[in-house]
Amino acid sequence: MPEWLERLRRIVTVEPAIFFYMTSTFIMLPAYQHLVIVKVCQELYEDSEACKDSGHGEDTKDVQSHSSYILLIYTAVLSSVSIPPALLLGSWSDAAGRRSVMVLPFLLSVLSGGVFMAMALVPSLSVYWCLLAAGLTGLSGGHVSVFLSSFSYLADATTDPGAGRTLRMAVAEAMIFVGGTVGFLLGGFLEQDLGLPAAFAAFITCHILAVFYILLWLRDPTPVSSTLGVLTNDDSVREDLEESEWGLFVLKHARRSFRAVFKRRSGQERLKLHFLILCTFINNLVAIGEQSILLLYLMYEPREFTTEMFGLFNSARMLLLGFGLLGLFPLLLRCFKEMTLAKLGTSFRAASYVLLAFSTNTWMVFLVAVLSAPAGITQAVIRSLSSAIVGPDEQGAMFSFSASVEATCFIFAAVLFNGLYPQTLSTFPGMPFIVMAGFCIIVLILMQWISEMPATHPRLVLPD
Repeated sequence: MPEWLERLRRIVTVEPAIFFYMTSTFIMLPAYQHLVIVKVCQELYEDSEACKDSGHGEDTKDVQSHSSYILLIYTAVLSSVSIPPALLLGSWSDAAGRRSVMVLPFLLSVLSGGVFMAMALVPSLSVYWCLLAAGLTGLSGGHVSVFLSSFSYLADATTDPGAGRTLRMAVAEAMIFVGGTVGFLLGGFLEQDLGLPAAFAAFITCHILAVFYILLWLRDPTPVSSTLGVLTNDDSVREDLEESEWGLFVLKHARRSFRAVFKRRSGQERLKLHFLILCTFINNLVAIGEQSILLLYLMYEPREFTTEMFGLFNSARMLLLGFGLLGLFPLLLRCFKEMTLAKLGTSFRAASYVLLAFSTNTWMVFLVAVLSAPAGITQAVIRSLSSAIVGPDEQGAMFSFSASVEATCFIFAAVLFNGLYPQTLSTFPGMPFIVMAGFCIIVLILMQWISEMPATHPRLVLPD
């Protein structure tokens, strides 16, 4: 293989896989929510043709409330099914390789997209078929499995545990927002001009492309020696599978994930890791809660967004978030500490939710996108600091535990925000976003506590 291609392989690794997954996710996000709204409208009004028009029925309180509860059940199924795989796969990838874990969510998402395609093409199919799609996606751990395998891969491939790793993590994190920009723009166009089946077809295509990329381009980083009892060669992995029943195999890798997070460490490193994982949980709780109600909120009066306008807003916001990580963050990192920038990102995120809660017109909603531009910095710093606390052989296990915590966010976010939104719809529809801002303040407090703890690890000396 040419030397330039080898160098390119070391530079471009998991970023395109994350890009494909997030592009497909943000194509799907408004598409499946809109499909649920249309299906609920058809069942309530028995007028399939009129319900395809966003001006009929979809902005009524009955349709909004019923749709919110269906989406609550959807996210609960997705979360409950995805927790066990997420807990298992990271530790298993420490032995079996990152690629084998990374490819699973893409394969099952193709089947999930097929279910949504059938729902869009067959009007008689009930809205509850979306729960099958949720189950299929959850079987592989969904996006949390993509993230745990991707960030574990980067931790394996990055020898510098300092700013170099943080920047690699930031670039990978930025792919979430770059994919979001493309996904929302493409999704809004496809839904508005070609219909929901075209959006679901694009979703399936992204996952197929990602499967080919992972299998043909990526190579697993060189395995490291294990201190957690994780097997590191193909023969031992095969023997492990042969001599253990499936239940024992699952318990073994789940135990390794817990051990990586709860083992004793020097100084207060273990407590810092716990706080960082708690920050990850809250950040994802807010992000998933926002995704689950944002389309309903923006389509409701007086904002009355169309799906095309919704896609344009989200694309603008994702583009600015990506710029914050790829452009703004490297420049600010020369002048400020990582933790200072993480706190700054959290503060701007809280302010953007307050503005969104009180937005009554289009320009106020788009101003939210500008205000939240630095918000993506926080999670990139959290992932980098978390990976620096654990050893090279614990990366998959630690990210697996963190991913399992993220998976539980689906349940809590669904219960909290999809349950709260219908209750406040007639009084103050923006109340869920005020609650989200409150959670951001909690993250800010936790980050301050972490920065004040004495650091024994050279990577974690974080004075402001």
